[in-house]
Amino acid sequence: MTEKSAADITDGAQCKVISGVHAGKSGMVRDIKTGKTGHVSITVVQANGERLKILARNVVLIKT
Repeated sequence: MTEKSAADITDGAQCKVISGVHAGKSGMVRDIKTGKTGHVSITVVQANGERLKILARNVVLIKT
């Protein structure tokens, strides 16, 4: 696993959550948004269909 910046995260990439409430979960990146304050949030869709809203700084990419 390699740590990437928010600019490197692309839609459809596999990622793993490393910190925060959803730590340890993984899935596919969907819906990348930048808020007014500059924080990047993403939606991670797990294999079972569950969606998680997470800050991009809390994930690492598994593969692109």
